[in-house]
Amino acid sequence: MKLFVIGGSNSKNSINRQLALHTASLFSSTEIINYDISKIDLPLFSVDLEAEIGSHPVSNDFAQQMDACDLIIISLAENNSSFNVGLKNLLDWTSRIKDRKTFGGKDMLLMATSPGARGGASVLESAQALFPRFEANVLASFSLPSFYDNFEVEKGITNVELKHQLQAIISKIEA
Repeated sequence: MKLFVIGGSNSKNSINRQLALHTASLFSSTEIINYDISKIDLPLFSVDLEAEIGSHPVSNDFAQQMDACDLIIISLAENNSSFNVGLKNLLDWTSRIKDRKTFGGKDMLLMATSPGARGGASVLESAQALFPRFEANVLASFSLPSFYDNFEVEKGITNVELKHQLQAIISKIEA
C-alpha cells in the first residue's frame, strides 16, 4: 500500500506531521510519501493570478503524487478553529485544476492533534463535512488531544487507550 502523508500545517516543526508520519509507520507493507507543506513555495491563490498563470506547478505535482497513492493520511492543524493557511492555499490551488475534484476520490484517514484537550476537534469536524464534497472517501477519523502529554517522538502515542483506538482504525483500513 502506498501512503500519501500530509501534516496539515506549514510549520517546520508540525506536530500534525509527526502524528501523520507516526501513523503511517504503523501500517504494514507500505511505501510512504511525505508531503511537507512547510517546504513548498506557493503564492496565495487568487483568480487574478490563476488567469495569468493557469494552474500552479506545485498544485499539479501535489495532485499527481496524491493520485499515485492508495491512501491519504492527513493530520490537520487547527488555527482559530479552521484549517492552517498553508494547507488551505494548497487545496484552493488544487481544486482549480481542470476536470479535477481536490482529492480525486482517494481513500483517506483524517486526523487532527493540538496541544489542547480538544485535539483539533473543530477543524476535524469541519473537514469531515467538507472533504467528501471534494471527493475524499473518509474511511475513519482520529483526534489526539493534548499532544505533548500523549505523544513522544521515540514512542509515538503514549496513552494506551488512544493508541489502541488508532491501531483498531489501522487494522480496519488494512482489512
